[in-house]
Amino acid sequence: MSSETRLAFAHPSERSAATSTDDVLDRISVRDHIVEVEIGAFQAERGVTQRVCFNIVVEVQPLVGEIDDDVDRILSYDRVTEAIQAELAVERLALLETLAARIAERILLEPQAMRVFVRIEKLDRGPGALGVEIVRARDGAPPAEIAPEPAPHPELVFLSNDAIASPHLKNWLDQLHGQGQPLILCVGASDLPPPSVAHKMAQRRIDLLAIEQNAWVLAARDERCVVVETRTELDWAMKNGQTSVWAPSKIVLDSVDPAGASPRDAVALAAWFASTFEAREMLVIGAQLPETTAVPLRAVSADQETL
Repeated sequence: MSSETRLAFAHPSERSAATSTDDVLDRISVRDHIVEVEIGAFQAERGVTQRVCFNIVVEVQPLVGEIDDDVDRILSYDRVTEAIQAELAVERLALLETLAARIAERILLEPQAMRVFVRIEKLDRGPGALGVEIVRARDGAPPAEIAPEPAPHPELVFLSNDAIASPHLKNWLDQLHGQGQPLILCVGASDLPPPSVAHKMAQRRIDLLAIEQNAWVLAARDERCVVVETRTELDWAMKNGQTSVWAPSKIVLDSVDPAGASPRDAVALAAWFASTFEAREMLVIGAQLPETTAVPLRAVSADQETL
């Protein structure tokens, strides 16, 4: 089999490698991502769903400097799968070619993306897979402006230790979920004092980690709660209906607009975090309110069954 024929049936990652230029580019890939979707030009394909498999390789500009194991600095795999879901949600399509071109175009709007290989295959239309594969590259011009998505307005809730231990916790979460908004929960440290050291920055890290320990305590109380520490995780969670419990260390320490509140003033710190979402208010359950905060606060007792 000639190399050209072999590459015609190779995975997009092999085609990407075989057609690479002198420019050094990194690659990320999503393999065998299967979605049930209604698509197709034939009458038999209307009103029914079929399995469609996506294989995508994105060539990206290498990062400058150290990655520092920081998910917020890279083009996340989630951005690729979100491009698939976003285009599937626009309208019903007849052609895989149309879908592939739209997905490629959306991915190339990402600042790091330089070239993208998209293979889409129908798995249920015969004994084998039927599909298309395209390659699209940025033309060298700056990426087009991405229409801004509506700013998320999550419900932010601070839970005191009494609230975390309350028998009403499940009922509160049920009520909050019923509001239909993304939900982010914040906590302070446990009632046990964290270690005390003389070094100011070390103490700050210790105090932030004490909050994170308590975040895991809350997550253990209800399986809907997932501890998250990056904006990438939070953005994904808000889009996918996940209840997040904020682990503050990374966002606080990496912020270009430093939090004015100390980790030991956990309600004020959570209010600062709420302000980064332009939250209209933050609900505080079972804790005293600080005198001034970045967003309005609404307090309820940890004894209340209804919020």
